[in-house]
Amino acid sequence: MKKHNFSAGPCILPETVFQEASQSILDFNNSGLSILEISHRSKDFVDVMEEARSLSLELLGLENKGYKALFLQGGASLEFLMVAYNLLEKKAAYLNTGTWADKAIKEARLFGEVDVVGSSENKNFNYIPKKYTVPEDADYFHCTSNNTIFGTQMKRFPKTSVPMVCDMSSDIFSREMDFSKFDLIYAGAQKNMGPAGTTLVIIKEDILGKVSRKIPAMLNYKSHIDKDSMYNTPAVYAVYVSLLNLRWLKAQGGISGIEEQNKKKAQLIYSEIDINPLFKGFAAEEDRSKMNATFNLVKDSLKERFDKSWKDAGINGLTGHRSVGGYRASMYNALPLESVQVLVDVMSDMERKA
Repeated sequence: MKKHNFSAGPCILPETVFQEASQSILDFNNSGLSILEISHRSKDFVDVMEEARSLSLELLGLENKGYKALFLQGGASLEFLMVAYNLLEKKAAYLNTGTWADKAIKEARLFGEVDVVGSSENKNFNYIPKKYTVPEDADYFHCTSNNTIFGTQMKRFPKTSVPMVCDMSSDIFSREMDFSKFDLIYAGAQKNMGPAGTTLVIIKEDILGKVSRKIPAMLNYKSHIDKDSMYNTPAVYAVYVSLLNLRWLKAQGGISGIEEQNKKKAQLIYSEIDINPLFKGFAAEEDRSKMNATFNLVKDSLKERFDKSWKDAGINGLTGHRSVGGYRASMYNALPLESVQVLVDVMSDMERKA
């Protein structure tokens, strides 16, 4: 049976990407070598890295605008540290919208003062704070665009004169926006872009070199920019599969094309949550994520029956995070609308038989 993969990450990728990536393990570019054994300094892989970096900027509309694209390691969790190491001189402003934002705040406090300008912790992060002010004397403002665990998503970003940094790990390349508003974007690949093992960093070069501290080479963005994202051996396979996924995305019409599909999927699942008396959504309606729909059963007594129903339907990865409980349907770019329909049919069938 085909599995309908709603896993929050590592995530579903397109079937064509899996097929091409699988072939590359046996023979990459008809070289007689596997992608897993070629030198990262070989022309074959240098071309992969260059295309992946270039295509990332192209899809985001940031070509020739002073930005560099890097594929690093350590996940978004290392970026929590690197951002502060490279940018925080005296004070930084942070918006706390959930677990990952909270972890970023804790790392930043190792380097200077952190002003938490807004937080939704008082309601277990089920909404995005609205009325907050970014201090003009901050070195930068940091936010998380989509909160995977709690199912909230920022629909608007503040106008500010200070550099804006955004963790887009779980919704990058999923919706159109003016990405030039941001001075630094980072995203772990495994939530919407590729396999685990690499992290995309998009950085405007002119924000660097402003801190007085010495930065270790491996944690210095400048080191990686100067070496074209090859300062150390990169995650070769993860970068290659991310490139395949970026090519697939471009073929879908780019971000604008995939956004239309993402809107349909989100509308389908949230419509069912709202009309079905057996379920209730977790996130505030105006802040609902198009990537991660979080919801609960109204009656715990129905859990065993519902769990059996969605598993029998070939659905995978629907269990919610322990911070929220209930269920989480992660609907990343490659998840087809048909999979969401299968889930909705299971939910609707539950109501009919209740």
